[in-house]
Amino acid sequence: MKKLDKLILGSFLGPFLLTFIVVDFILLTVNMLKYFDEIFGKGLSFWIYAELIGYFVISISPMALPLAVLLSSLMTFGNLGEHFELTAIKSSGISLLRALRPIGVFVIFLSFAAYLSNNYLVPKVNLKTFGLLYDIRMKSPALDIKAGVFYAGIPGYSIKVNEKIGEYGLKDIIIYSHAGGSSGNLNMTLADSGRMEPFFNENYMKLSLFQGINYSEERQTRGIKEKPVEFNRTSFDTNEIVFDLNNTFKLNRTAEDAWSTNRSIKNISQIKLGLDSINTLLNDKLYQNYQSTESIYPFFTRDRKFEPPVDIAERKFIDDSVRQEKFRREEALKDSLDNLKFNTSKDTGAVLTENPESRLLSTSDKDAAITSLKSVKATSSRTVKESASSMSPVKGQVENKPTSGDTAVKSEPKIVLNAPRTAPLTDKERKEIDSLVVGRGIKQSAVTMALNNSRSLKNNFSIRKTEIENYKRDYRRFQIAWYQKYTQAFACFAMFLIGAPLGAIIKKGGLGMPVLVSIIFFIIYYMLTITGEKWAKEGLTDPLFGTWFSILCLLPFGLFFVRQARKDSRLFEPDFYLSMWKSVQNRIKVLRSKAN
Repeated sequence: MKKLDKLILGSFLGPFLLTFIVVDFILLTVNMLKYFDEIFGKGLSFWIYAELIGYFVISISPMALPLAVLLSSLMTFGNLGEHFELTAIKSSGISLLRALRPIGVFVIFLSFAAYLSNNYLVPKVNLKTFGLLYDIRMKSPALDIKAGVFYAGIPGYSIKVNEKIGEYGLKDIIIYSHAGGSSGNLNMTLADSGRMEPFFNENYMKLSLFQGINYSEERQTRGIKEKPVEFNRTSFDTNEIVFDLNNTFKLNRTAEDAWSTNRSIKNISQIKLGLDSINTLLNDKLYQNYQSTESIYPFFTRDRKFEPPVDIAERKFIDDSVRQEKFRREEALKDSLDNLKFNTSKDTGAVLTENPESRLLSTSDKDAAITSLKSVKATSSRTVKESASSMSPVKGQVENKPTSGDTAVKSEPKIVLNAPRTAPLTDKERKEIDSLVVGRGIKQSAVTMALNNSRSLKNNFSIRKTEIENYKRDYRRFQIAWYQKYTQAFACFAMFLIGAPLGAIIKKGGLGMPVLVSIIFFIIYYMLTITGEKWAKEGLTDPLFGTWFSILCLLPFGLFFVRQARKDSRLFEPDFYLSMWKSVQNRIKVLRSKAN
């Protein structure tokens, strides 16, 4: 590595580490303020908060890296330009692109490291962050009874103390007990003084009450004629109440499997599996809709099938084949395990009754089963014959009537058929049919039934449409989480293309102009990122374009700044724009003179 590369890279690393720590601290503060009321005041140890802060620092690093690269590269080349070091570099025959190379190579490696962090480290940290944050939220606040205020932190009790004496002393105590699921102030205890102190490693709290009265009343029933409820009043000199704080004020850690479906804790391979699962559910829902819709329109589907599209049918066939193969493998594995157990028990002389293959019928059992099956068939056939003989013949069926000459010999079967009517309806028949339709309200009933069916179909279609839209929205969100792992890493390089040439153009170091310009461009980048992701979530654009929208918008600015920096353009000096305006005016005058 040449001395020039060491000089430029050394002047970049210091501001980069400093700005990264500052930006990370600012984003950490913003994140902690979101959950301030939920995580503080719970009486947690320092190490719990340190663990949570460490998780937050790692999870927000992908957002802090682009801003740190932008600010540090702008400060580096601003300092080089302010101290005329960049001018000396150019005067020695070294181009600006050559001067940008050491930091550019570092930023490329940094982008690759950011991608690895987004794909492997951040998902695991997010998993632990979600679990710890949820446990802190569910934990009850620390036991802190204040004078003159009702305290309801202990489940089933409301405690009010008018005065606190020392660390454990209490005076003028009022306690409402709601233990046992009772509602209302039916159990009240008054005490002149008392002491509340923890014991057994602060897992339990003992409340000692002195000189008090306990009032207890049964709940009044709804009946007016019921007798009055029982009311008890008990006086005491000393009364002790023990509260179990083990499950109330201790932090219980939730298993990490509870967050296994969140896309923020998945790497790219797991996100692809999630996309395939969502696509399978979506395709099954669409296929079921086509199958169920066919029965809704019997008139239009009488002579043809309302079949789903080819791509949906093919996907359904593939998914069913995969399910069958998975089920077959599971059954084969189960059978192999059963055979292994059976062989092991056979070697040891034991008999496994739970093995399905060992449940074989003996010869006598088989004969008894066949005999009972024949008897059931005979009984059922006899019952069918008796029911058939008891039925009277109807029109259109075969009639068997005995002849008058011989009762033993039955006549030949005679078939009676109803000939279809070909004559049109008479005016009298039409009037009778119309009177039935109008008089009995058949037409109105038909219209009402049709309207009810239409409303029911509309509601069903709305529900199905909502389910399909939810699946599609989840699919798009998984795609956004997939592409974000690339865009957040590539944003470091895009910010370098903006910051380094801007520093060479501005030629101002320190924390003045560079900080202002960096904040402006980072706000633009953040707004464009949020806008593109929102478009992608709502389905207004493709998720790939939505996630890369901010990069595509800012990349031309970076290339433009690189071009202007190579020309030593004075973009941020008023003389540059005044000379440009004068040249435009002169050209307009020339064009007017030619026109005249």
